[in-house]
Amino acid sequence: MDDQVTRIVDAITGRLFIELEASGRHVHLTREAALTLFGHPLTPKRPLSQPGQFVCQERVRLVTPKGSIDRVAVLGPERKACQVELSATDCVALGIDAPVRLSGDTSGSPGIVLESESGRLPLSEGVIIAQRHIHMTPEDARVRGLSDRATVQLRTLTQRPLTFEEVVVRVSPEFRTYAHLDYDEANACGFRKGDLGMIV
Repeated sequence: MDDQVTRIVDAITGRLFIELEASGRHVHLTREAALTLFGHPLTPKRPLSQPGQFVCQERVRLVTPKGSIDRVAVLGPERKACQVELSATDCVALGIDAPVRLSGDTSGSPGIVLESESGRLPLSEGVIIAQRHIHMTPEDARVRGLSDRATVQLRTLTQRPLTFEEVVVRVSPEFRTYAHLDYDEANACGFRKGDLGMIV
């Protein structure tokens, strides 16, 4: 009986709340870029919450004429195009005016130089500030009456609760349901690992 009650409580909680995650600065690379920078394909280190995605052993340095940031995480698997996701604070430090975009939408965005111990790769574009978003399974989207690319308000149940506007819902059977905030947003609301949010 206890197991049944637990399953019911978990199901209700999953319908009402969405777990929050803070997404730090990171880089996505093509296979060619990985070979240029490291001499080999990406090496998985640990899995992320989204199926098939992982943090890599490899790290890079971000370089601009105005500054640099060392030991930036590389996320796998390899992609069709390189992409650098930063917070607005990172952009100020690097002197970059990056647009707020969904992942993959890098056309016309600023470039940057990626460096490693064994390689250097200038990118002509690819730097964005990630639009706050929710990865959602089709089942969870149906329950909430939402479709891919819908925008919602997300109330954070955190130390310093905030309601974020224009949160984009991304729906795919390849996703697990999590809301992603960058570090600026996570710090603003007092996020701690395991915190929840709800669509309002």
